[in-house]
Amino acid sequence: MEDEFYRIKRLPPYVIAEVNAMRAAARAAGRDIIDLGMGNPDLPPPSHVIDKLCEVARKDDAHGYSASSGIPGVRRAQANYYGRRFGVELDPETEVVMTMGSKEGLASLATAITAPGDVVLAPNPSYPIHTFGFIIAGATIRSVPTTPDERYWESLDRAMKYSVPRPSVLIVNYPGNPTAETVDLAFYERLVAWAKENKVWVLSDLAYSELYFDGNPTRSILEVPGAKDVAVEFTSMSKTFSMAGWRVGFAVGNPKLIAALKRVKSYLDYGAFTPIQAAACAALNGPQDIVQKNRELYQKRRDVMVEAFGRAGWEIPSPKASMFAWAPLPPALKDMGSLEFSKQLLTQAEVAVAPGVGYGEDGEGFVRIAMVENEQRLRQAARNIKRYLASMGVNASAA
Repeated sequence: MEDEFYRIKRLPPYVIAEVNAMRAAARAAGRDIIDLGMGNPDLPPPSHVIDKLCEVARKDDAHGYSASSGIPGVRRAQANYYGRRFGVELDPETEVVMTMGSKEGLASLATAITAPGDVVLAPNPSYPIHTFGFIIAGATIRSVPTTPDERYWESLDRAMKYSVPRPSVLIVNYPGNPTAETVDLAFYERLVAWAKENKVWVLSDLAYSELYFDGNPTRSILEVPGAKDVAVEFTSMSKTFSMAGWRVGFAVGNPKLIAALKRVKSYLDYGAFTPIQAAACAALNGPQDIVQKNRELYQKRRDVMVEAFGRAGWEIPSPKASMFAWAPLPPALKDMGSLEFSKQLLTQAEVAVAPGVGYGEDGEGFVRIAMVENEQRLRQAARNIKRYLASMGVNASAA
């Protein structure tokens, strides 16, 4: 029986799947659901990237097994990106590996470096793979906050003092999913020093590296001198180039961790389809104007959403980066809880959002809103939400 499997028993029901199933049922019944639940980009990839995919796919010799760690050209392209964007020098042979999205990379590295019973520090709330990649690998998770204030550092120090065995890995994710929080280089400098002092590996998830707003570029932990001694960083082309379904990501940094990831991947897969890898090269090496355009588009959506939802009676903090807003429940409805609120928003307002509790217990009281619909649809969502809030006795001035 499924419930007897050791690893399956360690995985709780996926809370977000409950809302997803309700959304699918509503759509099947013909209802017009405005889907702000899943972080699935609604924009197309650049045309020259699709052209390269088609060009290489027509070659007779492009359909065999590929390179598990990425063809040399794609690893060089990623190294060049880090050089251009962050001023970080990477050896494409020993410090870069291609992954099937950052999610697979994190899970495979967890498999590579985790022994049963290891203690791993992960943010709460967090994107599920940050915890469950390690839980599946047999680790014990100790939660740390996401907000990068003094409470964060106190939590790390407490964890080192009172965890047995001492934690061996720390996961960080900025810009954060689901919280959209950001950090500056000073945070990473302090983190690298802390990791070296405590002999802890740092895994940085930088999937939203290019979705930053208000002219404040995200920073990389690898910009800190000596960071490669303790850290690897994961990036993804899913959001940057609207290539989510292509499953293209990278891990870069510490050669020992990269070697471990390559070793495990060599047993698990044969790498992404070669034409996809060639197209990824075209994206990284080609014109970057699409990245800027996407960034501006998401920023406009953010501004429209924050303004329209605020007028509807739901005040939402304006995210500094990512494609998400992390929104506290309207105060009058806080006791409802994020799952019930998400269900009611779906059934009563025809707007899908992700319940915060699905990202960890500290996500209760929030929902994650993905900016994956156009401005017109976001305004429609706000109108629907205004009607729903009014039906619950919450008017725009009282919210």
